[in-house]
Amino acid sequence: MEGDKTTKTTTSYSATKDGAVPVALTEAKVRIAGAWSGVIEIELEAWTLPMLRQEVARRAGSSPDCINLICGGKVLRDDDQAKPLAQLGFKNNAKVLATVVQRDRGKAINDQAAAEAEHAKKLARIKDAAKALTERHADGSLPVEDYNIELEDQSGQKMMLGSESDKKALMMGLMLHTNARSFIRKQKFKEALDVLYMGEEAFTLCDPKLTEMIDNMPMLQLDIVWCYFMLRDVSCLAVAGMRLQKARKGFERSHGKDSSRFRLLQAGYQAELAIYVRLELLEGVVAYHCGNFKEARKSLSSAQAKYTQLQIPDEALSLLLGMGYKENAAKRALRMTGQDIQSAVDFLVEERARKIRRKEENIQRQAEILEQQEYGATPKNKPIDLQQLNELVSIGFERDLAAEALRVNENDAQMALDLLTDPEKNCALQSQLEKRNKSRALKQTEADIEELVSMGYDRSSVVDAIQRSNTIDEALDLLDGVSSGNNRPAVSNQPMDNQETPSASCEQNQMDGVEEERLKYERDEAMEDELARELTGDPMADYDIEVTKEGEAIAEYMSLLDSIPSTA
Repeated sequence: MEGDKTTKTTTSYSATKDGAVPVALTEAKVRIAGAWSGVIEIELEAWTLPMLRQEVARRAGSSPDCINLICGGKVLRDDDQAKPLAQLGFKNNAKVLATVVQRDRGKAINDQAAAEAEHAKKLARIKDAAKALTERHADGSLPVEDYNIELEDQSGQKMMLGSESDKKALMMGLMLHTNARSFIRKQKFKEALDVLYMGEEAFTLCDPKLTEMIDNMPMLQLDIVWCYFMLRDVSCLAVAGMRLQKARKGFERSHGKDSSRFRLLQAGYQAELAIYVRLELLEGVVAYHCGNFKEARKSLSSAQAKYTQLQIPDEALSLLLGMGYKENAAKRALRMTGQDIQSAVDFLVEERARKIRRKEENIQRQAEILEQQEYGATPKNKPIDLQQLNELVSIGFERDLAAEALRVNENDAQMALDLLTDPEKNCALQSQLEKRNKSRALKQTEADIEELVSMGYDRSSVVDAIQRSNTIDEALDLLDGVSSGNNRPAVSNQPMDNQETPSASCEQNQMDGVEEERLKYERDEAMEDELARELTGDPMADYDIEVTKEGEAIAEYMSLLDSIPSTA
């Protein structure tokens, strides 16, 4: 009928603070086929997908959990129940196929959709948090946390890179790779793959000359193929072969021929052995599934020999345990040193000294960051250079004044010295510093007032208590004393007529400043802290692989090869 091709508009009303406002609702028809056939009249801007599913289920005499809706070749999921059908692409005369599934299957479909949506949301959080950390820490800006993220080599020395963009790309790639490894440890290989792909994308933004010098990129390629293998994803074999080739070439460039350069840097330790067990195992697996059985046996035999070298004798482990070392640390030391007892002990001593040194450095760095935050950022948002500050203090200048001189001069020590030694400019600097300190104190006072008022205390009482106290705790004690006399805290937020308080405009300006600073650094603290905690600074973490699964896989594929006479 011709009328089926048109729509009509009705008017309803939505209440607002100003009164009733007309809202146009478009009526349309949805044609259903399958479990129930017919036409349902709906309002595109008012109906949601769960409403449509429930109506189809009612007419089909079934449960909504058992109704599966397909439109335009796409299975409709209840991902976002708030969206009207118009926003989901529904139009007049839309055709929908309805099928009946088992209740468990229908629930499983919705649960899967919810899980996928949650996973996508977490991936976005991981990427955004890594990007935010990178932006704040790669350019040397004043940290908003009490830690700082820096790039180091395996000896613990800071890496000096050519450009800020390379540093950002490398830092983000490393954070994402580290996060992916945490998923791998939890046996969540699909989730790990998604994060590894993001890390790979970040690494590709680096100068290739830089990534060729380090083994992070080949390690990432190896981890991707390992996830393929653990997921038993045979469809990725062709891509896996290319990734393994890139990994081997990358290791040869960064480790040197036969790992000579790597072992020289690691004082002769064979820390990389477990990496090559995994690499050769995966090369053998790919060769086997491609029908290249001879190459598969060669790779697997080499992996098996290295795997045997990594097996820890009970006597050696017992000896180290008897010395008081923990089992995991003792196994790691023996794997890294080829089961040589003395070398393993030396390794453990070095590890303990490194951890103590790292802890002391972290404590010192935290104290430095807190001090830098106290002085504030330079006009370009850089922290005060504490080395330059200590030099100025050593020749007799007050620390706060010297810090202010460096701050206004972007850490230029000579310009700061010129300013400090000029009597007139020095006087002006002291006046400026005094104003900054008063402004900072006023902001803190306002923040303390708002915090106490939010707890239910009367604003005028709060202001009086703050003025009579040195700390917010003392003010709280005074308020509790007053409140106990009244048996309850006052809840009025209006100041007394004779109470001297900052004017409304002044108070609002101060709050705007606080809010602006807060919004400037608004962040996903939980995810950022999770990413930061994973960055342990352990130079051997990437090579510390328990090769039990690799050994099982080697035995499995060698058995498969033995069952083929031509490869024996």
